[in-house]
Amino acid sequence: MVTRERRISLAKEISDMVKEMGVDYLASHVGFIPDDEEDPLYKSFLPAMKDFLTHCKKNNQIFCFETGQELPSTLKRTIEDLKMENTGINLDPANLILYGKANPLDAVEIFGKYVKGMHAKDGIWPDKGEVLGKEVPLGEGMVNFPLLLRRLKKLGYKRPVTIEREIGGEEQIRDIKKAIKFLEPFL
Repeated sequence: MVTRERRISLAKEISDMVKEMGVDYLASHVGFIPDDEEDPLYKSFLPAMKDFLTHCKKNNQIFCFETGQELPSTLKRTIEDLKMENTGINLDPANLILYGKANPLDAVEIFGKYVKGMHAKDGIWPDKGEVLGKEVPLGEGMVNFPLLLRRLKKLGYKRPVTIEREIGGEEQIRDIKKAIKFLEPFL
């Protein structure tokens, strides 16, 4: 079993490795952060995460929590509890839908200034009994990209919009090309 201590050590090694490549933004899922701030798992998570963020700060890096498994309010509270200025959010609007956690438009309002990265990915809400929704080609799911991008711009977001399509082969290439055409008018 890989312990949290070992995972933090590996994350620090990755931070160091990508620093050598000139990477100053890191983004990742960190597991499932408890919604209850009194949960012992949450209380033990904060110092471990702060240790990693301090390491990233020494490398002049910003770490972004990728959205998905947590409620937006939980993720925002976590960032505020950490009190580290090199922390932000990589907004993956489809993940919020796929995990059934939030409407991405509402999440942008909650996250505000913390959005420092974005994945352009689309999805459909989980059906009854499903644990996870379904990823679909951009523009065919439940993410309202025109409004989402307009709200991000209003917040001052000027960083990249990274198209993500979690399939392979020719279909992935076709979907990415379609996504570029779909997004261009809104960027």
